[in-house]
Amino acid sequence: MPQKLSAKALKAKRKRDLAAANTPRRRKMRAECQKARRAAIKKHGKSWLKGKDYDHNTKRFVSTSYNRGGTQSRKKKDGTKAERKQNKRK
Repeated sequence: MPQKLSAKALKAKRKRDLAAANTPRRRKMRAECQKARRAAIKKHGKSWLKGKDYDHNTKRFVSTSYNRGGTQSRKKKDGTKAERKQNKRK
């Protein structure tokens, strides 16, 4: 369900979202994901990847609900920065 934004707010949000998507870190992550996905399709076929996203923390394909739902324990604050910090310790 889309957000209910005014035309002005929607235009500003699209500009912010595009800027966030094109930061060096996000571009690197997007390229890594595309490379892994192409290799997986070549190896396993397209149907194997249905409903899966590439998880940059674990470096493997996981279900979309797991990847987008946050993978932190309940004790720790959810979010990618906290996840990266937690995974560095392992």
